[in-house]
Amino acid sequence: MESRSLVPHTSHFHLPLASVRSVFQTQDVERKLAKLPGREHENLRTTYERMLERGPERFQVKPSGVPNMNPLYEALPNFTEVLDDVRRHVALSQDCPDGLEVTPILLLGPPGIGKTHFARKLADLLGTGMSLVPMSSMTAGWLLSGSSSQWKGAKPGKVFEALVDGEYANPVMVIDEIDKASADAQYDPLGALYSLLEHDTAQSFVDEFAEVAIDASQVIWITTANDARGIPEPILNRMNVFEVESPSAEAARQIAGNLYKSIRADHGWGQRFQLAPSGDVLDVLAELPPREMRRALMTAFGNARLDGREALKVDDLPRSGASKTRMGFIQ
Repeated sequence: MESRSLVPHTSHFHLPLASVRSVFQTQDVERKLAKLPGREHENLRTTYERMLERGPERFQVKPSGVPNMNPLYEALPNFTEVLDDVRRHVALSQDCPDGLEVTPILLLGPPGIGKTHFARKLADLLGTGMSLVPMSSMTAGWLLSGSSSQWKGAKPGKVFEALVDGEYANPVMVIDEIDKASADAQYDPLGALYSLLEHDTAQSFVDEFAEVAIDASQVIWITTANDARGIPEPILNRMNVFEVESPSAEAARQIAGNLYKSIRADHGWGQRFQLAPSGDVLDVLAELPPREMRRALMTAFGNARLDGREALKVDDLPRSGASKTRMGFIQ
């Protein structure tokens, strides 16, 4: 697919919009539109017309230098190996016209350790959009690849929507809990990934609804799973697999402290509270999975505010039940 350079603008984050890339060929869409019967397939007609109206060019962002990733290393200490891998890919794309190409990533680890949060932070770092596809709640096998326009209620898949309706040629696509995808005898919900995770075949990915080749080769894929045994071997072989451990006690304290500061900075009411939490509050928070830390902190902030205090106390935090994986929040 066509790509041409733009003059990079100066960016504090060193993430200029370095080029635009065509994610489909206009003539392919025009040809499909011309063949549609008069009053049939209105949804498909609308899709083709929207594609032509928007045009095929999307921004392809690429760092102008290896960005400062120290804040991410500090905020996500148990993702060091993954961040190292991302830095290597960014370094390879420097000083050349190539786009940023990241080998698909599988984050493997127990629930609640921050896998999806990591994906969001990576999208922020790269300056591109992010689409989340939760496999555990997927109700249709064609969510990624679209459904045939011959079916009632048919529509394009998530990949098509991200590239055609979005702003970027290289969005971050997160397949959350890929091991929860239920295999169906009539339709494999992961079937589209066999071509999408391969750079060469992804260049001409065909959505089953639009039936127009889309360049999905620049998509940055991040998948998450609790157990690799539920993932077909050919898909595993297409990804770099990183086993993400639960953070150590010290790393958990670090995560909790960073999260406290982030919540405080993101809200106007945050200025009413101390710059950092006390050590005993951090000790209690460190016993929680990262996913639950935020909820616990929000409860604690609210309780402290009701009591007219600027410092959190351990008693402000919700009491956990017997199981560490499940918390009861006291109102």
